[in-house]
Amino acid sequence: MDLIPTFESNLRVMTHSDLISIAEQAEGPVYVYDAAKIQSQYQRLVNAFSGVEKLKINYACKALSNVSVLKLMQNMGSGLDTVSIQEVLLGLRAGFKPADIIFTPNGVSLEEIETVAEMGVQINIDNLSILEQFGTKHPNVPVCIRINPHVMAGGNSNISVGHIDSKFGISIHQIPHVLRIVENTNMRINGVHMHTGSDILDIEVFLHASEILFNTALQFKDLSFIDFGSGFKVPYREGDIETNIEELGEKLSQRFKAFCETYGRPLELAFEPGKFLVSQAGYFLTKVNAVKQTTSTVFAQVDSGFNHLIRPMLYNSYHEIVNISNPEGKERFYTVVGYICETDTFGSNRKIAEISEGDIMAFHNAGAYCFAMASNYNSRYRPAEVLWHEGEAHLIRKQENFEDLMQNQILVDFKDKIEA
Repeated sequence: MDLIPTFESNLRVMTHSDLISIAEQAEGPVYVYDAAKIQSQYQRLVNAFSGVEKLKINYACKALSNVSVLKLMQNMGSGLDTVSIQEVLLGLRAGFKPADIIFTPNGVSLEEIETVAEMGVQINIDNLSILEQFGTKHPNVPVCIRINPHVMAGGNSNISVGHIDSKFGISIHQIPHVLRIVENTNMRINGVHMHTGSDILDIEVFLHASEILFNTALQFKDLSFIDFGSGFKVPYREGDIETNIEELGEKLSQRFKAFCETYGRPLELAFEPGKFLVSQAGYFLTKVNAVKQTTSTVFAQVDSGFNHLIRPMLYNSYHEIVNISNPEGKERFYTVVGYICETDTFGSNRKIAEISEGDIMAFHNAGAYCFAMASNYNSRYRPAEVLWHEGEAHLIRKQENFEDLMQNQILVDFKDKIEA
């Protein structure tokens, strides 16, 4: 399947026609990512913090970990935020230097952390026990510590990680324990980190959490950077609110520069955006298999399900759904559902341009935590991925086939064993 259409070389803006062309060439549902949108979001963040002497943006690759997307990030000058050794390996394969990768796992073994540390990657630890074990064995390896400030800056309790019962981070109230471990092991803490959660709505709450992190940072004399996490909210529908990055950049930059003066030298200000960089760049394209009228509902049944896009069912998240085959058609109310043999509703009673069987539906904001959370449930294949870059559609992941589904399975004939 060739997913590289012959477009004019000066074409930069992706249109509905381009998406339809990609969908028609695909053998099933397909994710499409607009590189220009990713680049503009990255530059927007850089511009917002242009007043900071040292800025490091570490892309949180758990949002979208395709190696071609990682390469695009690396080409822009991004670092990489990882949460597993596999993500570290993907980053290295994409061309990131170990020093440009930070490893921020949760609940992994000491052995995994040690293996990553041997690669030269920056380690970020959020557990007192692991911190003490690692510091005892490897006192010369610089370590960042992840603090839980007990501040929830996110708008969704399911994705906020700064609350007091969170499994993430070392409680701000346990800093005396951290200091005791550092003194006893003579280990070097070169960074402090926090992440309060996703969908930050209130900048002042985020700035309040930042003050807690600043106060914590003063306890450590050998810091190189302070990492403020991310969780910036993006709009999911027309008129939706989003994190005001420009206002945050202005206010936090001023406070950060003042802190560096107090600290005695300039430190690096780090962020780890994921959703902010890739969410709006993504489109998920599906075909309508059937339009089904019941006594009270008109269902548009598409050739996908929560095996491909689980966020609406898992988080009750909203993704705008557009009929790009008939965008100017008369609007009707539809409930868009999938083909999984469980409830897999993408959107209920949505006002969408009139849908016919065979039409292509485009789900917006499908760049973050969409393909990354896809599965083979119902033994369905995971879809293809396409990166739209400077007017061309590049296939960056093939759709799976039956051989992919069987690749790691082992067929054991128990009948033969019983007869033997």
